[in-house]
Amino acid sequence: MSVRHLLNIADFTQGDIRQMLALARVPVAECNSVLAGKGVALIFEKASNRTRHSMEMAVVQLGGHPVYTRGEEIGLDVRESVEDAAAILSGYHGVIAARVFAHETVARMSRASMVPVVNMLSDWSHPLQTLADVLTMEQHCGPIGDLTVAWVGDYNNVARSLAEGVLLFGGKMKICAPAKYGPDKQEITRLKNIGGNLQVDNDPSNTVAEADVVHTDTWISMGQEKETERRRMDFASFRVTEELMSLAQPGAKFMHCMPAHRDEEVTAEVFDGPRSLVIAQGHNRMHSARGALAFLVRESS
Repeated sequence: MSVRHLLNIADFTQGDIRQMLALARVPVAECNSVLAGKGVALIFEKASNRTRHSMEMAVVQLGGHPVYTRGEEIGLDVRESVEDAAAILSGYHGVIAARVFAHETVARMSRASMVPVVNMLSDWSHPLQTLADVLTMEQHCGPIGDLTVAWVGDYNNVARSLAEGVLLFGGKMKICAPAKYGPDKQEITRLKNIGGNLQVDNDPSNTVAEADVVHTDTWISMGQEKETERRRMDFASFRVTEELMSLAQPGAKFMHCMPAHRDEEVTAEVFDGPRSLVIAQGHNRMHSARGALAFLVRESS
């Protein structure tokens, strides 16, 4: 059986994702120890709160031993090549997971590893976040295929993975970003080929209309600090406010992958209000990670 890696949501079928979500819903007390006696290498080039804690606990809940390593400790392509590191670590561990700057890093790891490689975030995608998002939306809003999901803000790695997930399940995905921050024509074509119903716009009011769930993210991601002032100007009219949320469906929910900057990309009134699912969404990072790990190990054994 070939090794399965989690690099992008679009690499999987709807059935695969359904299996991961089903495993995520299994109570911890009933989890089989698929990682018993195995380590999981957790490599972090980028700082993390939710990802580190959720992944470490998911590994423990599956009977494994997480080994956290900072980027400067392993020194990918500095102390040794990505390929050498992945080949060696795959002899020690049952899974390698990496939170990196460049997506090509996890792609190279997957080609050199004998065990599953998990993308804990790259500049291209954030599949673990989407698994948590889909799990949360289905818990609180209904089947993804029946939902209209709006994204307001930068079309970044989180937005890309979310769009892949919603479209894979046949839902309606509405993306709204300033012109130079949205998906280009090639990316729009790629997303449409996944399925579902895609709409791309530059008008937040039009995008949020009829939405069941509204997502956003920080305007300035790690590594973009030099663009802070320019981005704040460019995104000023894309803030998620109560007024904007009022244009969505009655009972529409708000989601944010965090960390958040209250009164920048979203007002505190929305973020901390009754529409917000951000805490449940954050908690589901652990459950969805557990489901993904269980699926990958089972499929690769």
